[in-house]
Amino acid sequence: MHVNGTHYRTVWPGEEPGVIRIIDQRKLPFAFEIEDLRSVDEVASAIRDMHVRGAGCIGATAGYGMYLAAMEASVADDFEAVLRRRAEQLIATRPTAVNLRWAVDRQLAAMAEVEWPGEKLDVAEATARAIADEDAAACRAIGEHGLELIRKLHEAKPDGEPIHILTHCNAGWLAFVDHGSATAPIYAAHAAGIPVHVWVDETRPRNQGARLTAWELGQEGVPHTVVADNVGGHLMQRGLVDLVITGTDRTTWTGDVANKIGTYLKALAARDNEVPFYVALPSSTFDWEIEDGVAGIPIEERGGEEVSHLAGLHESGEETEVRLVPEGSRTANYAFDVTPARLVSGLITERGICKAHRDSIAVMFPECVASR
Repeated sequence: MHVNGTHYRTVWPGEEPGVIRIIDQRKLPFAFEIEDLRSVDEVASAIRDMHVRGAGCIGATAGYGMYLAAMEASVADDFEAVLRRRAEQLIATRPTAVNLRWAVDRQLAAMAEVEWPGEKLDVAEATARAIADEDAAACRAIGEHGLELIRKLHEAKPDGEPIHILTHCNAGWLAFVDHGSATAPIYAAHAAGIPVHVWVDETRPRNQGARLTAWELGQEGVPHTVVADNVGGHLMQRGLVDLVITGTDRTTWTGDVANKIGTYLKALAARDNEVPFYVALPSSTFDWEIEDGVAGIPIEERGGEEVSHLAGLHESGEETEVRLVPEGSRTANYAFDVTPARLVSGLITERGICKAHRDSIAVMFPECVASR
């Protein structure tokens, strides 16, 4: 997608060998900065400390991290030992997003197919590029399938009225390599001339909606309004939401969806008000092993300072941080929740839209279910 009219991906190889470039998302929307990563340690820190975030972007960054791991291992005495240690380091950075482990495991499997360190290095580089390219292509396809859903809703509305879409957190192009998952249908509809308006949840505690989704929608010229997290139910009661689309960091093969904390509440409100609730995801975000998402998906707990403090732009032009809660008050920071499949109207994937049900998912991805 675009930043000031110039196309960017969220992660890409630098011109210098051994350099991976990312958009430092911590600085948005107040500054657009590109960061160079030159080691696995730097990649791990970037993922853990959320320089990059979002399922697809984390996976692609980890894929490139494994390329850097192969570079390190190629000059070590024990290639496999170094590679395995670095793989475990990357996997440990974020426990909920399944794309991370998927990308690392894909790299390990690809390198296992060849024998010599030089060959493994070439394979790792090619695989990292393939993971990124496939993520972008999948999100583009998600946009095409979701476009038809938005088009049908628009055809049922009075002429000229926009489709009002509620989002939660950031499942935009910043969360993937390009296009995004939840935003891909929105961008496709906007490009097709269908009037859309997006209600953007602020998404506490890190405010990825207010800081990231609003910024990228603005860059693409998509009309939007930022609202507090608890406004969504009110908007639905007033008939001001036609469709909810969220992303997901891990979805079970039975259709349970783990996404940013607060998604479950939006799904409950959508069900109560008969508003369609869709989840957009590439197939790399499916977990083909866990059946019960509520019981089985690990929920990341992050530092309490994200709840107790808030960062923003001071009138001086400098970004600053302020404390929100009294000294001595305890905080808890659950980063994700699980929305049961029964509350999900459908899953928008790169292969099409299916029900959030094991049978429908199995028809859409038979080879994945068969390999369980």
